[in-house]
Amino acid sequence: MKLWGGRFADGASDVFERFSGSLHFDRRLLDADIRGSQAFARALERVGILTAEERAAIVKAFDEIRTEAAAAGPAFFDGASAGASDGTSDEDIHTLVIRKLKERAGAVADKIHTGRSRNEQVSLDTRLWLREECRRVRDLLRAAMSALLDLAAKYPGAVIPGYTHTRRAQAVLWPHYLLAYFEMFARDWERFGDAYRRANVMPLGSGALAGSGFPFDRDAIARDLEFDAITRNSMDASGDRDFALDFLYAASVAMIHLSRLAEDWILYSGEEFGWMELGDGVTSGSSLMPQKKNPDSLELIRGKSGRVMGCLTALMVTMKGLPMTYNRDMQEDKEPLFDAATQVTGSLEMACAVIQSARLNPARPLAAAQQSWVIATDLAEALARAGTPFHQAHQLVGRLVLESVRTGRQPSDWTAAQLQQFAPEFTPDMALLLDARQGMRSREILGGTGPQAVAQALQQARARLAQMTL
Repeated sequence: MKLWGGRFADGASDVFERFSGSLHFDRRLLDADIRGSQAFARALERVGILTAEERAAIVKAFDEIRTEAAAAGPAFFDGASAGASDGTSDEDIHTLVIRKLKERAGAVADKIHTGRSRNEQVSLDTRLWLREECRRVRDLLRAAMSALLDLAAKYPGAVIPGYTHTRRAQAVLWPHYLLAYFEMFARDWERFGDAYRRANVMPLGSGALAGSGFPFDRDAIARDLEFDAITRNSMDASGDRDFALDFLYAASVAMIHLSRLAEDWILYSGEEFGWMELGDGVTSGSSLMPQKKNPDSLELIRGKSGRVMGCLTALMVTMKGLPMTYNRDMQEDKEPLFDAATQVTGSLEMACAVIQSARLNPARPLAAAQQSWVIATDLAEALARAGTPFHQAHQLVGRLVLESVRTGRQPSDWTAAQLQQFAPEFTPDMALLLDARQGMRSREILGGTGPQAVAQALQQARARLAQMTL
């Protein structure tokens, strides 16, 4: 069934039908299309196009279509390529829904498109669908953040080396490390909130590009569909896909964060680190090597991040050269949008399962910290607090590290007396800082890794998480 055709003497070619059809992917918009069309039917009643009886019949028919689709599942779309009795096909979800409406409501179904363009209808449906996806992603982000806090609570005093340039840098608490990812996901939660607000603007009444010729109460339609605002310019509404780009950007950044966590834990769970073990339920084995326990779940998350970023790039490139207003190129927004939503939600679900399964072996990262010179900054700062200019203190500790590397000594191999013999600036109490667990106690600054600061940050994170509602 076509929503157009009077201008054409001949039908579309089979090649064009196959090339331009979108039902195989925009079927995801079924519920949004029904909900938007029901609201539009009520708007048509308010301007006198539909009687109350006609509106009721149309709304009821749409409810029946929704029920039929839920009961049939994917089979609901089977045969849609055959479409109407005249042999024409359903080119997209909108034509399918209208055909189904006509089967149930009869000739009155022909009125449903009065004063409405498919341009604004597509925008509306996509916005309605995106709102739900933003809610879903935010719920999953909250679950992942909660899992991180639970994992932090299991090992509150565990010490690990923090890294810069993949080299051991300074000792930090394990919960402090996990809180870094909590902050990343918290920003993602905010970004998807921004994406929700961008999508939550109602475009109906814009027509194809010039505005509707019927006096619709656009604010009433917005209230009906629970939109916070209406679009302000009909041309912009027709050509706008910024809201889709906002979602894709938020999804891409979230996937970057997930990928970084995945990379860390792939390394930390390997034999060379041995810091942690992932549960059997989120790992896999080898078809050849019996000993293997592979972090496939994390590798897939890492791999899917590129896929989602590709979706963002694809739509940006599609939109960059389009003239005002709507162009059929914009049909190409759906597949990257749908795919990105699938991948980011799937990856968050997987990440949450991985976090819940993870077990830390605190002795291994502590040993890595104690055997390295992650305490070098602690010593330099102690010297500075005692009156040595920091540049000189930095040079002095650097020479101590160099001497230790030359002689194969670890921090614990030095005594207080030996430190003073090496340089009189070292005081006996500074030998305590040779233990990686001691230096972090000086970092009680807000946002630092001091035990009290971290305990406070964990408490605040729990409180913030409890307040994260849409």
